[in-house]
Amino acid sequence: DVQLVESGVGSVQAGGSLRLSCVASGYTYGSYCFGWFRQAPGKSREGVAAIDTDGTIIYANSVKGRFTISVDNAKTTLSLQMDSLKPDDTATFYCTLYSQGCTNPEFRGLGTQVTVSS
Repeated sequence: DVQLVESGVGSVQAGGSLRLSCVASGYTYGSYCFGWFRQAPGKSREGVAAIDTDGTIIYANSVKGRFTISVDNAKTTLSLQMDSLKPDDTATFYCTLYSQGCTNPEFRGLGTQVTVSS
């Protein structure tokens, strides 16, 4: 069974940094796009960053230049380094496996809360 377990819940002030991690098991790297989406109360889901099956890295315009996605050499741990955080980044972040093209989520973790105060 596919399992995605996030870590890195935290609260920071605006301008601060947080790092989220996701340990994945039960899947074959390269078969899915591996990434993060977030959802804030009352807002629609937003894809944040992802690594597609061919290695292409995709960022939402709202996080470009501030967030960095990476995967470890073992291809089991996905990380999201978040710098220059803004209050608008406050949301629950979900580690996700998408089908190729990074648009259709197929598996996701339980989510981890990120809170940025002004």
